[in-house]
Amino acid sequence: MKSLAELQAIRAKTLENIAMRKEGNDGARIVVGMATCGIAAGARPVMLAFMEEVAKRKLDHVTVAQTGCAGMCRYEPMVDVILPGQEKVTYVNLKPEMVGRIVAEHIVNGRVVEEYTIGAAQK
Repeated sequence: MKSLAELQAIRAKTLENIAMRKEGNDGARIVVGMATCGIAAGARPVMLAFMEEVAKRKLDHVTVAQTGCAGMCRYEPMVDVILPGQEKVTYVNLKPEMVGRIVAEHIVNGRVVEEYTIGAAQK
């Protein structure tokens, strides 16, 4: 069993994470599809790459989360990038080596990486 101080630290961190997810959060959100199809297609390394890139760049305003099935298995691994005040952008068929460019160009500089989006994949 943990000490009382350790349990209180865990509680504080959990409450902080919950507060970040509440409506009105000004930060960007990266939502990775982690249903069975996404995991089988390689979503776990993609999610870890996003987490590492966000941490490396110290992007405290960015939350990396996961979601279930989006119903478009052939496009997995899929990631939605949601920036405040903008429409959601869905990136598809991702590989971990594509993550750095998405974070640098889209999250940091506000320019969508069009060739990785679902629109480009449907052409």
